[in-house]
Amino acid sequence: MWNISELIIAFVISCVTALLVTPLISKLAKKLNVVDKPDNNRKSHKGARPSMGGLAIFIGAAAGFMYLEPVDEQMNAIVIGACIMVITGLLDDMFEIRALYKLAGQIAAALVVVSSGLVIEKMTIPFAGTVYMDNFGIILTILWIVAASNAINLIDGLDGLAAGVSAIGLSSILVMAFIDYRLVVVYLSVILIGSCIGFLFHNFHPAKIFMGDTGALFLGYSIAIVAMLGLFKNVAFFSFIVPIIVIAVPVFDTILAIIRRAINHQGIATADKQHIHYQLMHMGYSHRGSVLIIYAFSVFFGLMAIIFNSATLLTSLFLFGFIIIGIQLIAEIAGVTIYNRQPLLDAFRRLIGIRHLDKMK
Repeated sequence: MWNISELIIAFVISCVTALLVTPLISKLAKKLNVVDKPDNNRKSHKGARPSMGGLAIFIGAAAGFMYLEPVDEQMNAIVIGACIMVITGLLDDMFEIRALYKLAGQIAAALVVVSSGLVIEKMTIPFAGTVYMDNFGIILTILWIVAASNAINLIDGLDGLAAGVSAIGLSSILVMAFIDYRLVVVYLSVILIGSCIGFLFHNFHPAKIFMGDTGALFLGYSIAIVAMLGLFKNVAFFSFIVPIIVIAVPVFDTILAIIRRAINHQGIATADKQHIHYQLMHMGYSHRGSVLIIYAFSVFFGLMAIIFNSATLLTSLFLFGFIIIGIQLIAEIAGVTIYNRQPLLDAFRRLIGIRHLDKMK
């Protein structure tokens, strides 16, 4: 049986700790001059804002962690990897280290996790049986951790966006963990959601502080780990993409950024203002409105992931079509489709026009 009161207490501890610690981190960031300054090339805020607020998210999660004391054979490695990610993010927030050094820190955290034995080992493919990953599983695990960390980092462009999307993604994982009775995943998800919400009080538009790479790398890493502990344990082929669906918006945005920069002959780490959230603002949506739109899509993909996780093969194929439609729709709304075509939105406009004409008769 679940000890709901214990989970609620852990959530409150993480949330309140992050809420109370964030102003202290803000003062420290200002004192150390760790601030995020406006940049017309990639930032939308006005005036310098304290960064490294992700340290408050980490402290909030740590407080909840110490209360629940989740037990897993790989937990020590997971905690060490989290610390490496936080230190890497802090160094970047404070000194703006080179992208190569930042990547090295992410890989180091992933290697610690892999060395503990937490690896994607096998997958069951329909009509083919179980396929063992062997060494490719190690590579796939490292890629997953690094990719998830960078996906959250890249979407961290508007007030409250990364923390909110992370909380929504973790909430969908929490529901699936409840269904599958994965205690450790439930524990970790609860404390991470709590710390995100506590930080969001100071970070939602207009933000008083930014999470910086400290928070983005930590949250991306954390989502990757809870997915490894929970969702990847279900090794059916379609279940394999569930963790990707959970953070579909940042993953999709990252893929678009890589393609865009390759076409423009730019480095992958080159910053720009063509991410989905910026495109929404360019289309006339307000700062808060753009964030809420992405929240809504994140909720949609989270719900799809929950249904997808326990669906039959036939239902999975049907749901996969809905997911593709969702990705296409957000691409059209954000204006990032090829030749800026909008078949879904055009069809919706025609439908609205027809109904309008019917009412006029």
